[in-house]
Amino acid sequence: MSEELLAEPGWLSEEVKTGTTIIAVTFDGGVVLGSDSRVSAGESVVNRVMNKLSPLHDKIYCALSGSAADAQTIAEIVNYQLDVHSIEVEDDPLVCSAATLVKNISYKYKEELSAHLIVAGWDRKEGGQVYATLSGLLTKQPFAIGGSGSFYINGFVDAEFRKNMTKTETQEFVVNALTLAMGRDGSSGGVAYVVTIDKDGTEEKCILGNELPKFFDQ
Repeated sequence: MSEELLAEPGWLSEEVKTGTTIIAVTFDGGVVLGSDSRVSAGESVVNRVMNKLSPLHDKIYCALSGSAADAQTIAEIVNYQLDVHSIEVEDDPLVCSAATLVKNISYKYKEELSAHLIVAGWDRKEGGQVYATLSGLLTKQPFAIGGSGSFYINGFVDAEFRKNMTKTETQEFVVNALTLAMGRDGSSGGVAYVVTIDKDGTEEKCILGNELPKFFDQ
């Protein structure tokens, strides 16, 4: 049998492409996180309704992108470490502490893991905060977006974001951004998950595809 017939198909050695859309935005008194629900592996959709907003503590969440398994593993490790930390200090952890833990793990295992997490939440010291973490990077921002769908909404987010928006305005902003990304990015889709965090607690919401806003090209 010829070597050509025995050769391994090219797609077996190719990197599996993943895609998603995640966003976190601060408002006057808290933060809103959002994500789509589609998990893709190359051209295949392997999960249509995965919630990519994972709790790290009562008022701290992270938005997951990259490899689903890697991102979930980081979130579970940080969730455990924050529980231990809160018991030791007898108080709720700070958002910055959670983001630092994510950053440390991402940097330590940057060669083994493929994940990008946005950490956001509310604490008594600084209120609502958003942190972007990537391979050792840690930066505090008024908003952050990530995933393959973020390339389609950079202009929208830059143009429409305003500081000190109300909670309702921020929720609408996040849903609109997710809808636009899901409409353009083939690796993003499904339903929209939204989490709102402020001093009063956490509110989780799932918006079905037929309930998302309509835009001109739709």
